[in-house]
This record gives sequence, structure tokens and C-alpha cells, in this order.
Amino acid sequence: MKHLFSLVLLFATVITYAQGPNAQKADPKKVKITGSVVDDETGDPLEYATLILQSVKDPSIVTGGITDEQGKFNVTADAGIYNVKVEFLSYRTYTLNNQDLSNSKDLGIIKLALDVEQLDAVVITAEKTTVQLRLDKKIYNVGKDLTVKGGSVTDVLNNVPSVDVDVEGAISLRGNESVKILINGKPSALSGLDNAALKSLPADAIERIEVVTNPSARYDAEGTAGILNIILKQSKTAGLNGSVSATVGDPEQYAGSANINLRRDKFNLYTNLSYRDRTGPGNAFFENQYLDEDGNPSSFENEYREYTRSSKSYNANIGFEYFIDETSSITNSVLYRNSNGLDLAEVNFFNFDGNMNPTIERERTTNEDDDEETVQYSLNYEKRFNEDGNKLTIDYQYSRSDELENASIEEVVSGSTTNSPLERTITDNNQIKQLVQLDYVLPFGKDFASQFEAGYRGNFNNYTTDYDFGQEIGGIFNSDPNFSNTLFFNETVNAAYVQLGTKIDKFSLLGGLRVEDTDIDIELAETNDINNKKYTNWFPSVFLGYELSEMEQFTVSYSKRLRRPGSRFINPFPSRSSNTNLFFGNPDLDPTFTDAYDLGYLKRWDKILFNISGYYNHSTGVFQFITQETGEFVSISDPANPGSSVEIPVQARTPINLATESRYGLDITSTYTPMRNWRFSLNLNLFQQTVEGEHSYTNFLNEVITQNFDADNFSWFSKFSAKIPLPAKIDFQTNLTYRGPSENAQTTRKGMFGSDLALSKDLLNDKATLSLSVNDIFNTRKRMSESTTENIISNSEFQWRQRSASLTFTYRFNQQKNQRSKGEMRESGDDMDMQG
Repeated sequence: MKHLFSLVLLFATVITYAQGPNAQKADPKKVKITGSVVDDETGDPLEYATLILQSVKDPSIVTGGITDEQGKFNVTADAGIYNVKVEFLSYRTYTLNNQDLSNSKDLGIIKLALDVEQLDAVVITAEKTTVQLRLDKKIYNVGKDLTVKGGSVTDVLNNVPSVDVDVEGAISLRGNESVKILINGKPSALSGLDNAALKSLPADAIERIEVVTNPSARYDAEGTAGILNIILKQSKTAGLNGSVSATVGDPEQYAGSANINLRRDKFNLYTNLSYRDRTGPGNAFFENQYLDEDGNPSSFENEYREYTRSSKSYNANIGFEYFIDETSSITNSVLYRNSNGLDLAEVNFFNFDGNMNPTIERERTTNEDDDEETVQYSLNYEKRFNEDGNKLTIDYQYSRSDELENASIEEVVSGSTTNSPLERTITDNNQIKQLVQLDYVLPFGKDFASQFEAGYRGNFNNYTTDYDFGQEIGGIFNSDPNFSNTLFFNETVNAAYVQLGTKIDKFSLLGGLRVEDTDIDIELAETNDINNKKYTNWFPSVFLGYELSEMEQFTVSYSKRLRRPGSRFINPFPSRSSNTNLFFGNPDLDPTFTDAYDLGYLKRWDKILFNISGYYNHSTGVFQFITQETGEFVSISDPANPGSSVEIPVQARTPINLATESRYGLDITSTYTPMRNWRFSLNLNLFQQTVEGEHSYTNFLNEVITQNFDADNFSWFSKFSAKIPLPAKIDFQTNLTYRGPSENAQTTRKGMFGSDLALSKDLLNDKATLSLSVNDIFNTRKRMSESTTENIISNSEFQWRQRSASLTFTYRFNQQKNQRSKGEMRESGDDMDMQG
């Protein structure tokens, strides 16, 4: 709470400063400018219309205000000569130049007429998904998506072409989970700890999603699949503007958010606030068949899980941008997140002998409290040396995340007269990240058609997990030293890059080289396991573009990239919701290196856009999750046979550096817009994945087990979206997704289908919107798979969240929907663009 108090104090201080930015002006004389703004056709007052006063003598001096509910304005300014403008969304700008405001003046009634061309542009920009094919990236600007109203950022990502979010929240691009997530062009604490933190970011706070399928040398080399950049809303409109929204839903869900912006001549203050109270029921089952040495069934175990997850979280993102002069600015921002949740997992086990005769029934219940707090401070300085793109940017970012998970596990065997001891797991996660970044851009040559870039980035990450497991007897917790430990993970990455681009007639060329020096220290304190990893790697990139016309373009590119294991992969402490199906990470993982090739083609007609990309990735040191027979057994006393017990084998999933991988495929996106407010889009991704490798390990019985993981897998996924207007000015949208079946050496997954729909209607003279959305209409988003090891066959099904419906009300004030956001992808400089 002390951090929240600090944020409120900061916000109040800045607002106070905002009320009097001109208090120190030399000329003490003040004048009042009054008047009113109305619709030219209806005469209705226009609330939140913007009055702009720009000094003729010094154009850098800009002041103004907004109209009230009656369309009236009353602005105080220094006496002088001004150019006067009145602006309102979708209306023609009213201009009065060289106005002598030496004394107070009433401008009277100002009538604004609708601007039909601008209105069309607003509709197109706000509701139509567009594609930009640039020399080193491909960007999908996501338009007005009705199905994510009241949802989170992962709901938005799941509707972006080529992006998929699975039932557990794992994000993949073109079927590859090695994706780097950025927020406003930089790594964020929200994307660093777990998927739940990213889910807490509301959809209403997002301006657009940028997809970089084959990043150039200016970007971090991490992310073999590419980069997803989440742009948060930030208005540039003078005056006060924004939106507020409220959501209710079933299963139980309550949410509220506000996006507020205040712009004056020397500063811009913006904030995104949100609160979510959500319950998420889910379920899973595992049907395990255990084989003897001859391959015949020796026993069976069916495991059925019911999840009830409830969480409350609030986010605050407050930023203050100060314009030092016409060429430089400094921005401070603070992001704060606090969440607490209660997760209940009820697991029922049914055991049978080899002839399917029942042996033991038991119930294992896990109650877990989860408290998390995240704070992130960001500082940005930008200096523009001229109007041609020559500029310097400097960034610093500090973030801290603390998460405490406290779980109690109780097991009851049916028919038993004694209860098993209460198990406890306490996991304390702490993460500190720091970022230092400097970028310089220098355009040169004829018409500044060439561009030189150079920069440095330092990432300094510290990750600590204190894991304690034991039993609670008589209210006293007894820690088990055989399972409890503390993990210290420190990572330092220093990187530098140079890049040179040029455009000659219809050809564009961009080449760059990045070097990254990585130093990692890993320590398990109680067992004194210490490991150090140091490596220096070079990452070249080359991009070539050819523009046949403004409507038809080609690009071809190559880059070298890597994938570093995240916290989910390195955490070695097991989840104990089940004591026979375990999951844990591997702190000794090495990075995966990938050579990525991409060939893109974009063609645009009057109402149709077609984009196709062929890609090939070759990776070494690939890590993925495998299933191992540990050789351990859970021994459970049989109530029906006193003195005897049932032995149940334990299997575990863990990631390893497995093999080499070749992946190639086609990524196709097409959009058809037959008329205004109509849109149909289709995305299809086809890929072939070939894996070669084997793994040997020693199990609990000191047996050496060798597993071969060679596999050839063809898979695909597709997305279809349709948005059409209905009678009574109601908008309708539906999204259909299908993930095709896939397999590797151990696991075969079935295909998965999902469908969403939404209805939306504007109210209150289009200042408000009421939206109804239903996610997973047919309740089919379930991961179904079959895994096979030498002695265990396991069928499973997992559903993270059941079908849900939500109703969202949004109110906008003086908010423009077609403005650009400052946080656009800008790890350095401007791009050598080929826009379509």
C-alpha cells in the first residue's frame, strides 16, 4: 500500500503543477477568452471541444482549454497576439489567425460542421485492421475488436494474426512459444514473472499490437519466433480526454478501468487505471495406464481435477511527459500492480489393479493464497537535432516484483480411519530488473534516403525463489530439508549494435550487426549447487525490400536469434497439486540459437488485402518439456487390506536442451472490406517441424533410461473473423479459431476449436458503448493429449477456463480514436519503411 500511496501523491503533485504552468511568466497581464461551441446543423452544444491558443510571436507557447456540458469555454491566458483553433473529433477545424487578445474577449458562438472525410478516416482507422509491411518488421494494427471488451491483453493477442494463446496462457507466434513480449517498446515487469501478471492488463488500455516476425539488429536478440509489442493508450489531444468502462460477467467477474489524459503546452499527463475481480473455474483429468515388463497393464489410475481460481488485482500506470523545448522531451512513468488470489484445486484419484478392479480412492485438496506486488519506474529522454530524424534517446527502467504463494495440501483416503498429515508449500519469488538503453539515429545522403543507427542496451536481472516444503502437525510446520531450497539466479546482458540502411529507387536495404555478452550465475543455496554460464554471441541481420508499386511489395530477410530460458523453465521446485504427476523446471538450461529466414509478399486491391510469408528456422540446443518416469512410487495404505499398500509410480515433466529443430511454413493473412463497417479476415499458418535428438537420465532406482525424441510433425492453425452491422445500429462480430493436431516423440495432441461472438451498440450521441461478448461459445477450448513413455500411457484433458460472458459499458469524453500513440515500437530511431 505504501507504493500506492506514493503513486497517488505523485499524481496529485503533478495535477497541482498542471493548474498553473504559466505562473512564472514575465508579463503579469492576464485576459479571459470566452465563447461557446455548437454543432452547425443541429445547434447542440459540443462538450469537450478543444480551444487552442498559439502565440504568433513565440509559436512554442501554446495554451487552451475545453468546453463544458453547455459547450462553453472560459480560458485565462497572457495578453498577446494568437492564432485560435477550435477542434472536435469528426468536425472541421475552426481557425482565427492573428487575433489581438490584449484584452479579455468573447468569441461568441462558434459553429463546427461535420468533416465527412475525417469521419470516414476515423471509422476506417478505428475499426479496420490494417497491415504495414516494413523492411525489418511486419505490423498488425489491431482495430476495434468487440470480442475483447472487458477482457485482458491475452484476449487481444489471441485475435492477432499468427499469434496463439493456449489454454494455460502461453503465447506463441507461428506455432513457436519463443516470443519476446515488450510493452511500449521495452521489456516490462508485467511480462517477466508469469502469464497471470500479463493477463491483469485490461484490453481497454491497449492502443494496438505490433508483430515483428524477424527483428533486425536494433532489437534484443532474444525471441526466436519474434517480438510482440503491446502499445498502451496515450492521447496527444490538447485538454482533458479519455474513457472509463465497467464490466460484469459470468462466471463471476467485475472490472473497471479508466484511461485519462491531460495535455497542456509544456506537458502531457496520462494514466491507465484498472481493477479486476474475477473467478475462473477450470478442470482437467489424467487417465494413466501402467505397464509391466511384458507391456501388459499392471495397474490404472484416473485423476480428475476441478479448479476454482479467484483473484483481485488493480493496476496503475501514470506517466508525465515534459517538453523541454521544441526538440527535446523527458518522460517519467510509474507502473504499479497489486493482486491477491485464492486458488482451490480438488483432485480425486481412482486406482485399479491390472484387471480394472478398484483398489483405492482418495481426494487431494490444495488451497493456495497468492499475493503479488509489482512496481516499475521508467525514465526517457529524447533529443531531436533536426527535422530529418537525427536524434538521440536514452532510457532507464527499474522494476521489482514480489510474489508469495502459500499452499496447504490435504489428502483423504476413502475408508481410512486416519488422515494424512497436512502438507505445506511456501514459495517466495523476488525479481529485480534494470534496463539502461541508448540509441542514436543519423539520416544522411541525398534526400536523407540513408540512415545510420547505433546503440547500447544493458539488462541486469536478479531472480530469487525461496521454496519450503514440509508437513504441519498439531499446528506446527516442520520443514523437509530434502525438498526445501533457495534458488539465486543473476543474469547480466550487455549488448551493442550498428545498423545501416538505404533506399535506391524501388529497392531498400538494411543490414546490421549486434553483439551480446551474457553472464549468468545460478546457485541452489542449501545443496550448494553453483553454476556459471558466460557466452558472447554475434547476431547479424540483413533485409532487402522491393516495391513494385504502392500496392505491391516484396521483402526477404535473415537474422540470427536466441532463446534464453525464463523463470518458468528454470524454477526447479515442483508443483504438488498431484503427487504422482509432477512438474518442475531446470536451472541448468542453455539458450537455444536460431537462424531465421523470411520471404514476404503484400498485395493490396481496393477492398482486399493479401499478405503471405514463407519462413524457415533452424535451431540448435532446443529445449522443450519431456515426461520422465522418476522410478519413485507413492505408497498408500489400503484400508480394505490392513498392513498392505498400493504403490503408484511417479512421473514428472521438465524442460531440457533436447535437440536440433528445423521449422518451415507459410503464414497467410487476407482481409476483405466490402463496404464501410464490414470486415472479413482470415489467417492461416501451416508449418512442418522436424526434431532430432535423444536424452539419457538415471532414475531413482539408478537405472539409465534412454529416450529418443526424433519426430516429424505437420500442423496448422487458422483464425477467421467477421464484423458486420446489424439493424438498429448494432455491430456484430464473431471470431473462430482452430489449432490443428500435433505430435512429438512422446505426446500427441488433438485439434482444438474455439469461437467467440460480440454485440455492440453506441449510446448517448456516440459518447458511450454497450458491448456484450461471449468467449468459447461451445465450451471447446480444451487441450486433449496422449503421452507415452516406456511403462506409462497417459491420456489427459485440460480446460483453463470455461465458457464466459461479459457486459461492458464504456463512456468516452473528448477522445479521438485515430490518434497515434507515443509508445510505438521504437527501440531506436525511425524505420526504413515500405508501408502498405
